[in-house]
Amino acid sequence: MPNQSNPSKNIFTVSQLNRLARSVLESQIGQIWLSAEISNFVAAASGHWYFTLKDARSQVKAAMFRGANSRIKVRPKEGDKILVRASVGLYEARGDYQIIVDFMEPEGEGQLKQQFEMLKVKLAAEGLFSTEHKKSLPETIQRVGVITSATGAALHDILTVLKRRNPLISVIVYPSQVQGELAPYQLCQAIDKAVQRNEIDVLVIGRGGGSLEDLWCFNDETVARRLFSCGIPTISAVGHEVDVTIADFVADVRAPTPSAAAELVSTDMLEVLQSLQSLKSRLHRSMVGQTQFHKHRSQIASQQLKALHPENRIKQQTQHLDQMQILLTHRMKRRLEESANSVNGITQRLHNRSPINRLERLTETNQNLIKQLKKSTTNLLVNKQLQLAKASELLDSVSPLSTLSRGYSITYKDNEIVKSSAQLQPNDEITTQFHDGSVSSKVIGKN
Repeated sequence: MPNQSNPSKNIFTVSQLNRLARSVLESQIGQIWLSAEISNFVAAASGHWYFTLKDARSQVKAAMFRGANSRIKVRPKEGDKILVRASVGLYEARGDYQIIVDFMEPEGEGQLKQQFEMLKVKLAAEGLFSTEHKKSLPETIQRVGVITSATGAALHDILTVLKRRNPLISVIVYPSQVQGELAPYQLCQAIDKAVQRNEIDVLVIGRGGGSLEDLWCFNDETVARRLFSCGIPTISAVGHEVDVTIADFVADVRAPTPSAAAELVSTDMLEVLQSLQSLKSRLHRSMVGQTQFHKHRSQIASQQLKALHPENRIKQQTQHLDQMQILLTHRMKRRLEESANSVNGITQRLHNRSPINRLERLTETNQNLIKQLKKSTTNLLVNKQLQLAKASELLDSVSPLSTLSRGYSITYKDNEIVKSSAQLQPNDEITTQFHDGSVSSKVIGKN
C-alpha cells in the first residue's frame, strides 16, 4: 500500500483543480471570435443569457451576462447563425468548460461589417474621403439629377419636397437598381450618363432605408471611385439618418435621408419672397439712414464751427482750470485722510502696546491664578479631611478601648499587663481596666 503521507505528491482539492484549470484556459487561450449556431437559449430572471453554441460535430456551453447583452438590439433565437467575441473559461462550481460572450451579431452582418471597415480604411488612406476634394454646392440650383429606383419611395419623397419648396427646379432621373447584384453596375452607368450629358447642377444618389445587405451596393468600391471622380457636386442620401455607407464618405455632401437631400438642393419659395421683402426693407432703411447720416454730418459741422469760436475756447480753458482745482482739492483731502488714518493706526498700535494695558492683563491673569490657587487649596483641604476621617475610623476599629467596650477587660500588676495566672501570687495587688473605668483588688487565691 503506498504511503499516503508522501510529501512529494502534489495533492489537490477539487476546488483547487477547477481554479487551476480555469486560470490555464483564461490565460492560454484568451479572447476569441467564434462562428456557430445557437441552441438551448435561456434568458434568466437575472437578465443573464445562457445557451449552447454548436456546429455539425461539437458544441460548447456559453453565457452572456446582462451588462453585455443589454447592447443587443434583437434577442437571438434557436437556430440563429451568429458571430461572437468571447473569452474561454470554466465554471468552477460544476467543473463545466464554457465561454463568456461579450459581443454578438448575426454571422452574415458581421462579415459585411468587416468588409465595410476594410474598404473604409483603404479608401481613406487613398484620400477619397479628404475634405480638400469636396466640392461645394452651387448657390443657384435649377436642375437636379437623381440616381435611384424609378419606382422607389426615395424618388417620391424627393419630388414631393421639391414641389412643395420650389416647383421651378427641374428634376432629371437616372434610374438604377439600388439593391441586388446588378445594382453596383447600374449605379456606375447612371453616374457616367449624368457626367456625359452635363445637364444638371447637382447629383443626388440614394434610396430609402433597409438592412445592411439591402444598402450594400452603396458600399461597392467601384461605385465609390466613380462617385469620387464625378465632376458634378454630389449628395449621398442613403437610408435613414443612422445608416452610414461608403458613398456617404465619398460624396461631397451627406444628407441623412432623401427628403433632406431635396431640402439641401432647394430654396423655399416662401423664403425667397421673405428674402426679397427683407432686401426691400433693408434698401428703404439704407436710404433713410443715408439721409439722416448726411443731415447729422451737417449738424456736426455746424457745431464744430461754433466750437472753434474763441469764446468757447476760453470757456473750455476755464472749465479745465475748475476741474484741475477740484482734482487738486480732492487729492489734498484724500492725502489728509490717509495721513489721519495712518496716525490713528499708529495711535492704536501704541495703545495696544501700552504698559497700562499689559499691567491690566497681567493683573487679570494674577487674579485668575489666585482664584485657581484658592480653589485648589480648598479641594486639597477637603480631600485631606476626608482622608483623616477615614484614618480615624480605621484607628478606632483597632483601638483597645473598642475591644473593652464589647465586655473585655485588661488586668495590670505594677503597670504591666497580666497575660498569665503564673504572674500572680496571693496578696498581690492588681488593677482591672474596663471601658468605662478601673477597679483595684487583691489576689486571695489562685486555682
